[in-house]
Amino acid sequence: MTTRNSRESEYDIHPVFLERWSPRAFDGKPMPREHLLTILDAARWAPSAFNYQPWRFVYGLRGSKPFDRLFTILNEFNQGWAKNASALIIVLSDTLSRPADGGAPRPLRSHSFDTGAAWGMLSLQAVHSGYYAHGMTGIDFDKAAEVLKVPEGFHVEAAIAIGKLGDKNQLPDGLRERESPNGRKTLSEIAFEGSF
Repeated sequence: MTTRNSRESEYDIHPVFLERWSPRAFDGKPMPREHLLTILDAARWAPSAFNYQPWRFVYGLRGSKPFDRLFTILNEFNQGWAKNASALIIVLSDTLSRPADGGAPRPLRSHSFDTGAAWGMLSLQAVHSGYYAHGMTGIDFDKAAEVLKVPEGFHVEAAIAIGKLGDKNQLPDGLRERESPNGRKTLSEIAFEGSF
């Protein structure tokens, strides 16, 4: 059993899994580019089917034109708190397996699954690096495809805000009360031996 952030695991897991959570209150400070690239490099090492690595990340650092462009993709609710993030990322996945020999591309069933693994690695490295990452699907997916000039066969998955913890009092009332690490379903609710 491991305890961190007022959370307790059922088994003895590494503390980083309990330290990771998705805050919305960020401090609004800039982030060194090298810190963000370190976090993205961790995502690069995620497992994937046939080692295809379908994930792609479009990022912008606070105070830059790319950040401002990515910010416009977020819905109004997420813009309300993500404006204080140090970095924004749009996550995409390649839905096609594109053979190196030039053969015809074919559907890649695991593109979202594999890209989710990369997001998980990214979020853990963020915590290890002193930051927090908040994933969100409250974005305009059509606008993202247009603004980012997404090539055919790629799927916009989600957005991520990254930053250091800020004062939760900057959040609106409805969010302020929820700004703490939350719990999880019990292991017996999600893991079944032999059949569902």
